[in-house]
Amino acid sequence: MMGRLLIQRLGFLLLTLLLTSALIFAATQFLPGDVARVILGREAGEEAVAALREELGLNRPAIVQYGSWLGRFVRGDWGTSFGTDLPVRPLVVERLRNSLMLAVVALVLAVPLSVVLGVWAGLREHGIADHVISLGSLAVVGLPEFVTGVLLIELLAHRLDLLPASSPIAPGTGFWEALPFLILPSLTATFVLLAYIARLTRAEVAEQMRRPYVRTAVLKGLPRWIVVFKHVLRNALLPTITVIAISFGWLIGGIIVIENVFNYPGLGRLLLFAIDRRDFPLLQAIAIVVVIGVVFANLLADILYAAVNPRIRYK
Repeated sequence: MMGRLLIQRLGFLLLTLLLTSALIFAATQFLPGDVARVILGREAGEEAVAALREELGLNRPAIVQYGSWLGRFVRGDWGTSFGTDLPVRPLVVERLRNSLMLAVVALVLAVPLSVVLGVWAGLREHGIADHVISLGSLAVVGLPEFVTGVLLIELLAHRLDLLPASSPIAPGTGFWEALPFLILPSLTATFVLLAYIARLTRAEVAEQMRRPYVRTAVLKGLPRWIVVFKHVLRNALLPTITVIAISFGWLIGGIIVIENVFNYPGLGRLLLFAIDRRDFPLLQAIAIVVVIGVVFANLLADILYAAVNPRIRYK
């Protein structure tokens, strides 16, 4: 059954990537501005702009450009950046590595803490702990990311001098060497994730605790901890797994504000650079990489669904 699930999901993954690649390529064609003029500057003559468009293949039909780009991308040739005149793949791979390091630290901090708080609040619905956790999470999620980041910098970097205020790690920096620079941006992302995951977990746990099977298990004399861990959490954590998978995709390429606050060289900042320079090869590569990360995260979520609750069957 698990093998069949993997085959189905991998087929769906490939179809999703194909459709998404077409959408991404089409979207880049509608960006305002002329790539050739952006590269050459506003003072460039029309003949020079036309010659560069011809050299870059921008005069070819869109479907021909898409087929050529997709074929080269699959073979590992992601093209040359218009903005830096460097190969795209090393640029994206380096920034992806940085984003993955940040995502791992943020998830390690956010997931256990938010799940524990959510379960604790759900088991004590309408109690003091429930109200404190719910109100606290709402207060945190109401703060914009840049505000949370600035507050953490002021407290942990400037006042307590515990962590560096900025995170401009050099290319090739190892994980353990970069870890001190990852903590503040990871904490900022943790506060964003904490409210969503904790509140969702709390709601699901509270709902499961009201189900008849819980009362039946308690009346049969099963200890409360067995009812919670072996029955309630198996059902309550399924939506949480989905949210965590979506959060992983956001952490890879969507934390642009956090990366800018801490000057962190991740995919988000590289994406802004690509959009600003109309750097189509770089923009398309980043978008495809982020989509691949999101799709694989959802594949992992499907597998965890089946592992957490064996009663689920995928057809």
